[in-house]
Amino acid sequence: MPPACLGEFEQLLLLAVLRLGSEAYGADIARELEARAGRTVSRGALYTSLDRLEDKGLLRWTLASGTAIRDGLPRRAYTVTPGGIEALRASRDVLRRMWRGLEGLLKEPS
Repeated sequence: MPPACLGEFEQLLLLAVLRLGSEAYGADIARELEARAGRTVSRGALYTSLDRLEDKGLLRWTLASGTAIRDGLPRRAYTVTPGGIEALRASRDVLRRMWRGLEGLLKEPS
């Protein structure tokens, strides 16, 4: 079965989760997107997209214990699945093929 086709935002989410490792909680993912990609995302859009990636089998979450800041409420810790890694690799490879040969056309003006 071919890997899932990813949209840009889905790629960014999966990459943020990978980068954060064991610290991939919703608020941290949103901060990572803003810091590295310059993208702000509403809480609703973030969790809807994370749920969609879970439905596709590209990531999963487990409950982690809460913190004092959250009054002990548990939170979701996200991890990218092997299928998510495969989908990211496929997306990267497609982009590399599309970019190949265009460097001269797209270089920055001097």
